[in-house]
Amino acid sequence: MIAGARLRGPRNGAAKPPLLFVHGVGSTAAIWDYQLEPFGVDRLCAAVELRGNGTLKPDPDPATINRQAYAQDVVTVADALEAERFVLVGCSLGGAVAFELWRRARERIAAMVLVGAFARYPDGERYAEQICAQAREIGDMRAFGELRASKLGLPAARLRETVEQYGCKSVECFIASTRATWTGDYVDLLTNIDVPVLVVHGEHDVVAPAERSVEISSGIARAQLVELRGAGHVANADAPVAFNALVYGFLERAD
Repeated sequence: MIAGARLRGPRNGAAKPPLLFVHGVGSTAAIWDYQLEPFGVDRLCAAVELRGNGTLKPDPDPATINRQAYAQDVVTVADALEAERFVLVGCSLGGAVAFELWRRARERIAAMVLVGAFARYPDGERYAEQICAQAREIGDMRAFGELRASKLGLPAARLRETVEQYGCKSVECFIASTRATWTGDYVDLLTNIDVPVLVVHGEHDVVAPAERSVEISSGIARAQLVELRGAGHVANADAPVAFNALVYGFLERAD
């Protein structure tokens, strides 16, 4: 066990870089269980639990929650695994963390998989404040999660899962995480990314429209863009079998 991560796979110095998974603002590390089991058969995998997302108590000071701190959370897990390089798989906020980590420690990243991601969210400051105001007004993260999840057209099992993961967060930590999620600007960074990148866009993603994925893939020379049919914003959980097949193929080429 490593504090702040869910682990699967061999820790025997295998030649392949481990997979580090980074969740989105409405999720916890558990959202990657759909990937940890299959990929952990023969590869070291760690789903990073970002600070302030409710599963690690006590909650941190919300003032310590930002993209830079999230990037450090990933590095801390990688160091604990003695992983000099790793493949970063990030969904939504996890994509922003990937970009922030590239800015700060690009030598650690062997490849990226970006799911429902964006290099810059249109009018992100205003969008974040709208979400923050709604969370404060409702005052209960489970009730807030039910409202957010109801707009995503999720099947019953995914709806319950989403509400559970929202429900373990505090309002103040969620607000800090929300601001970290939607206010970054990494567009100018894209042309500097020179590792293999897979950009996955869910066909029914109403949170991060296809233009955001196109912007990323157009800016990165070694990026591949794939639309995942039948999936929404959290494509790895919405269509795990198809998503895993995409990532398996990408890793074969990247390795």
